[in-house]
Amino acid sequence: MLTDGVLARGAFGWTTQGNFTSLCPNGTKWVWEGLRECAQDARDMASIYLGLLSILCFMVSSLPQYYSSCKTGNMDSALSIWFLLLWLGGDTCNLVGSFLADQLPLQTYTAVYYVLADLVMLALYLYYKTRNRMAESRRVLHLVGVVCVLGFTTSLTHLPGLETQPEMIPSGFRGRALLSTTDVSHIKAFTGKEIIGFSIGSVSSVLYLCSRVPQMYTNFKRKSTEGVSYFLFALVILGNTTYGLSVLLKNPDDGQGERSYLVHHLPWLIGSLGTLSLDVIISIQFIIYRKASVVVDGDRDETTPLIKS
Repeated sequence: MLTDGVLARGAFGWTTQGNFTSLCPNGTKWVWEGLRECAQDARDMASIYLGLLSILCFMVSSLPQYYSSCKTGNMDSALSIWFLLLWLGGDTCNLVGSFLADQLPLQTYTAVYYVLADLVMLALYLYYKTRNRMAESRRVLHLVGVVCVLGFTTSLTHLPGLETQPEMIPSGFRGRALLSTTDVSHIKAFTGKEIIGFSIGSVSSVLYLCSRVPQMYTNFKRKSTEGVSYFLFALVILGNTTYGLSVLLKNPDDGQGERSYLVHHLPWLIGSLGTLSLDVIISIQFIIYRKASVVVDGDRDETTPLIKS
């Protein structure tokens, strides 16, 4: 005889007190055991697969830039330091906000990788900056910026009242909220911890949007995208698209309507889908400046004398 259980929503999935069959009826066991998430229908499974594809895209996206940096050695001039710092700040706020606001487990897992990948890319930037012997004052200024961002991140983890207190949710089939008999037209109230997470998530989305502007300016100023891997932005576009779709396709919790679900995930949706338009602009810059480079090289070949004196 199955005993009723209780689902407790945490930052890294559902913590369980009971039997899997009673806690997640019609659920997929490997998703429950591996990702600590309850996937009960095709929509939930589509969300899981898109979330995993998003993580894969973001994992692979950094590799072309690492290769391009090692090949050209001009990462410090090709990439804007503020692009990297704002990206790191956005990913850091994304991680902290996802944890506090009890976002989907895949969102939290992806956010952890974001921060690690950003730190590696920032380390490469500082390495080439030092190796190419840039001005000492500018290098110190950038290092101070990195320290400030990391210090801000560390201070957030020590704020009072941020201890995780799982929200107890009664067991039962968590089907589509639109079919529920409960009133789902209202927006579910935010807890104190969720308000902090929502606020930090909003800061994250703003930093994501602002991070693209310095890189677009750097490309425009140089009239070139040399040293910047296009696959970095192409895979980020694909990753943000699948990430956003993964969040949108996920079934709301029992008793929570679609509207309330979207409001609680709004900063993360803006941060992922909102940057797509800016990444498209950067993609256009790649096309424009690549064509300009081809024209310049062609003119140079036509004016080069056949016989050197």
